[in-house]
Amino acid sequence: MSFNSNIKLLRQRRKLTQDMIAGELGISRSTFNSYENGSVVNPTLEALLSFSKYFRLTIDTLVKMDLTQLSEFQLSELERGHDVFVTGARLRVLATTVDSNNKENIEVVPIKAKAGYKNGFADPDFIKQLPTFQLPILFNERKYRMFQITGDSMLPIPDKSWVIGEYVENFYDIKDGDAYIFLTQDEGIVFKLAYNQIKKKKNVLLKSLNPSFDSYEVAVNEVREVWKFCNYISSEIPEQYWQKDQILKRIERVESEMKEIKGAL
Repeated sequence: MSFNSNIKLLRQRRKLTQDMIAGELGISRSTFNSYENGSVVNPTLEALLSFSKYFRLTIDTLVKMDLTQLSEFQLSELERGHDVFVTGARLRVLATTVDSNNKENIEVVPIKAKAGYKNGFADPDFIKQLPTFQLPILFNERKYRMFQITGDSMLPIPDKSWVIGEYVENFYDIKDGDAYIFLTQDEGIVFKLAYNQIKKKKNVLLKSLNPSFDSYEVAVNEVREVWKFCNYISSEIPEQYWQKDQILKRIERVESEMKEIKGAL
């Protein structure tokens, strides 16, 4: 049972003393200390309920899970209320990997792995086979993954660029006009601008940067994962991309210059 080490870890992460928590729970510091140092081998149900309510975690989590073995991202998810024993099937459990220091890896999904990722995204064994790397400039308490995109629907971001995304747990957090990597039931991995229509229409409108591509809607129950765009890596310099109004202005300028040339002849 990991109860004693769990409550110690949770207390230290909140930067609280034993006296502070004991006061909140209505027990003495010595009683709290006996729980934390493991002197009490079998805490009473009343005590477990009190700790569960205080830390907003289920008794199963406090007793069965060794929180010291979780990564920073996984601990942060628990502290934000994403407890698998609480949310049950509503929680999108993310398969992930960590390095030798228990730090979240950035897994890489190249083009050749996209088809497999569509079916194996929730399989820890599949995720473990993906290449990984670390990027010190990113936040430790967040989860990132890198996907290689294909096509020119998101120009000026070039074909075969590597796009880094931050994991989005709550689909309601999708912000209109921001770019996201979506894993959908039918299409697999897609990289688009998103417009949140979940409350009104139970779907997300996906739009390309390239106006040559039509926008379309995806039902939220077909979405398997969402990753918010952070950055991209490419070996190509993006080509200059002209919007419609820019093209018209350029044509007008050329026509004006031609008239001046004709007038001078």
